[in-house]
Amino acid sequence: MAQSATVRKEDFKDQNFSTGESFADLFENSAAGKVAEGSVVRGTIVGIEKDLAIIDVGLKSEGRIPLKEFSVAGQPAEIKIGDQYDIYIERIEDRHGEAQLSREKALREEAWVKLEEIHKNQTKIEGVIFGRVKGGFTVDIKGAVAFLPGSQVDIRPIKDVTPLMNIAQPFLILKMDRRRGNIVVSRRAIMEESRAEARGVLLDKIAEGQILDGIVKNITDYGAFIDMGGVDGLLHVTDISWKRINHPSEVFAIGDAVRVIVTKFDGETKRISLGMKQLDTNPWEGVSGKFTPGAKLKGKITNITDYGAFVELDSGVEGLVHVSEMSWTKKNVHPSKLVQAGQEVEVQVLDVDATKHRISLGMKQCIDNPWNSFADKFREGDVIEGEVRNITDFGLFVGLAGEIDGLVHHSDISWTQPGEEAIKTFKKGDKVSAKILVVDIEKERISLGIKQLTEAPEGAITTSSSASQSQASDAAVSQRKGDVVTCKVLMVERDGIEVEISEGVTSYIKKNDLSRDRQDQRPERFAVGDRIDAAVVSADKKTGKIQLSIKQLEQDQHKKAIEEYGSSDSGASLGDILGAAISEASASKKPAAKKKPKADEEDAA
Repeated sequence: MAQSATVRKEDFKDQNFSTGESFADLFENSAAGKVAEGSVVRGTIVGIEKDLAIIDVGLKSEGRIPLKEFSVAGQPAEIKIGDQYDIYIERIEDRHGEAQLSREKALREEAWVKLEEIHKNQTKIEGVIFGRVKGGFTVDIKGAVAFLPGSQVDIRPIKDVTPLMNIAQPFLILKMDRRRGNIVVSRRAIMEESRAEARGVLLDKIAEGQILDGIVKNITDYGAFIDMGGVDGLLHVTDISWKRINHPSEVFAIGDAVRVIVTKFDGETKRISLGMKQLDTNPWEGVSGKFTPGAKLKGKITNITDYGAFVELDSGVEGLVHVSEMSWTKKNVHPSKLVQAGQEVEVQVLDVDATKHRISLGMKQCIDNPWNSFADKFREGDVIEGEVRNITDFGLFVGLAGEIDGLVHHSDISWTQPGEEAIKTFKKGDKVSAKILVVDIEKERISLGIKQLTEAPEGAITTSSSASQSQASDAAVSQRKGDVVTCKVLMVERDGIEVEISEGVTSYIKKNDLSRDRQDQRPERFAVGDRIDAAVVSADKKTGKIQLSIKQLEQDQHKKAIEEYGSSDSGASLGDILGAAISEASASKKPAAKKKPKADEEDAA
C-alpha cells in the first residue's frame, strides 16, 4: 500500500508564486477558512459528550463548549446534532490541538451593540435572574450575563430573593465595560421610577382620614416610617396604640404590613402623619363615668419611671401612681424599690381628666394611714421607745410603730453637750427612749426629745425644740424682706422642701418658689443636707414664721444684673449681661491674695 505523504506548510514557506502569496499563506487560509481569533462564525453541533457539545466551525479541529452555554436561564439545554449556532473563536488551536470556542461570548458580542444603544438611551431591558454570586446575582439579558448588586434588587432590603428568580422582569443598565465584558444592571431603578409615578398619583389623592395599607420601612425611637407605595408617612409612637408603647420595636419589625389612617397631611412639605390607634375605638370614651374619684380597684403595673408607676386599669387605659402616693412612710425612694412591672396592685382613683387621658391614682390610700393611727394612740408628752434608723447632721431618726420615723433634733439630745457633739454618741441600731414633743399629722412629722426625759440641770444648754418658738421670733425680727439666707435642706416632699435657717429655726419653701423656670420647680432635684440660698419674702415677728423663695432670689439677681450691666446702648446680649454678673460675683467671693513681704517682692523683681 502506498504510504500517504504528510504536507506541512513549513515545507513551502519560502516558495513564491505569481499571485504574490507564499504557499504557506495559502495553506493557512485554506486550513483556517480565513477565520480569525476574536471573531464570530457559524458552527454546527457534530456531537454531544456528557455535559459538552462538540462544535465544527470549519477549522482543522473541533472545539468543545459546555452545554450550559446553550441553555436558557434556569432551564436545561435543548440541543441536538446538526443544530447551528453563532460561535465565538477564542483560540484557533490550543496546546492540545483543539479550538477554544464559546457560545456565551458569541451571544454577548451579538448583544453588545444592542445593549450599548439601550444603555445610551437609558431604556428598560428585560432580563432573568438565574444565579447567585458574591455580592449579588447574575442576570441573563438578551444572551449576555450581567451582574445585579444586592443593593439594586429592591428599594427595601429583601430577605428572600427566590420568588424573583427565573422570572422575566425589567432592568436598567447602570454600567458597561466592553473591554472587561462587565455589565451592571439595576431592578431598583425601575421600581423607583414606578414609585415616583405612584407617589405623584397618591399625593394628588391623599386626604386626612384616608385609610391606607403600607409596609414598615424604618423604625426609630419616636416612631415608624411607613411606605404606602411610593410615599412615606410617620407613625408616631403615641399613635400606634391606646396602650402605652415604650418603643415601636415592641410592636413592629421592618417589612411588616400595616393598615394606617392619615391623621395629618401638609400639602406644602408633603409630610404625612399616620395613626393606627385611631382605627380602634377610643377606650377613654366614658372613662369619667367608669372610674370615679374615690373608687378602689385593682390593676397591673405596666411601666415604672423615676416619678412613679403606670397601672393598667382597662384595655388601653392607664393611670399614674405618683411616687408620693405609693407609701405613707417611704419617702424619696425610687418607685422600683416599691413595685415591680407586672405586679397586681390595689389603687384608689384620685383624679380623672378624660380630655387629657390622665388618671391620677394612689396606692397608700388603700391601706391605713400610720400617722393617723399613731396620733390616735399617742399624745404629746408620752414617752416611747425606738431604734435609731438614720443619723444626719441635724439629728436622729427614730423608728416608731407603723414604720414611721420621729426626729430627735440634735439640740434635743443633751442638756449639757452641744448638739454636734451629743449626736456622735449614737449609732444606727441603738435603742433609745424619747418624749413626744410635737405630733403634726398634716405635715407627717413627729418631733422627739431625749433630754426632755429629765429636768434641765443648772447651767444647762437651753437651746431646744421647746425654745424654737422664741428662736423663730428672734430670727423673724432680725430678717427683713429681700435678705438672702443660706439654709440646709431638712426634708424633701412632693409639694416643696423644708429647710433649716439656723438652729431651731425652719421654713418651708413651696414647689412654685423653687425656681424661676417651671421645669426646675421639682422638689426631687434637692437632697437632704444640701445647702441652698433663698430670699426672705416675709417675716412675721409675732408667729416667728419666715417665708423663703429661691424663685424670688433668682428674679432679684436677674433684675440687678440688668440694671448694672444692661444699659440700652451697650449692645450686650442678656447672656453677656448675666455672664458678667456671675463672673463678678465669683470674683468677689475669692479670698484676696496675701501681700508678699517687701523682701519677697524685691526678690521677685
